[in-house]
Amino acid sequence: MPESLGRTAKKGVRTILKRLDLYSDYDQVIPPEIKDDEFYAAIRTLARTAPVRTVLEIGSSAGEGSTRAFVEGIHENPMRPTLFCMEVSTPRFEQLKRHYGDDPQVKCYNTTSVPLDRFPSEVEVIEFYRTQNSRLNRVPLKEVLRWLHQDIRYIAHHGPSANGIRVIKESNGVSEFGIVLIDGSEFTGSAELDEVYGAEYLLLDDICTFKNFSNYRRLIQDPRYSLMASNQTVRNGYAIFGRRDH
Repeated sequence: MPESLGRTAKKGVRTILKRLDLYSDYDQVIPPEIKDDEFYAAIRTLARTAPVRTVLEIGSSAGEGSTRAFVEGIHENPMRPTLFCMEVSTPRFEQLKRHYGDDPQVKCYNTTSVPLDRFPSEVEVIEFYRTQNSRLNRVPLKEVLRWLHQDIRYIAHHGPSANGIRVIKESNGVSEFGIVLIDGSEFTGSAELDEVYGAEYLLLDDICTFKNFSNYRRLIQDPRYSLMASNQTVRNGYAIFGRRDH
């Protein structure tokens, strides 16, 4: 086979494999979800006014949604807090870095928030789907499980999973974050809250789906935190909690 034809054949195989790739959802840059709504405005206001030095955003995507709200806020905050952005998708992270790589108040990490062994099992997801009346039920169970399997495969495919939250804490000398937004994988919200519990402000997106369904209920019943704002009609619902002793 001529060399040019060989290269063409290999390119065709790669194209076919890409179309069949189970991780292709994460290979796409998606539009921002938290943008120009009341949660966006609340994030920007809190980032501008809260007396904190650190902010952690779990699930930054390409940086055009909640990340932009945080950046606009911290630039006006007299304490000059540092924003730590976490995004596991490589193409989304690359855009995130292009947007904020030169910003001295922003540090971007292409890593998982928690390791694979902190993901729920398929049985746990099915149990939640069948027993809880959440907005996740608007999506067929088969698709929800595809999301779960895709998350696990993508992380496994791209190397050893890490406890990215702990890495950020240890490498930056952070014991407790000032503000944390939990908006990463649909399936890791509970594990992420365990890692950031004690933060002065906890922001939850998607409180009406698996992601932060139990986190919202946990914090509502937690005497250490008070609910500052919440709206279940904005997309899949959001909530902001503040630590009572702050």
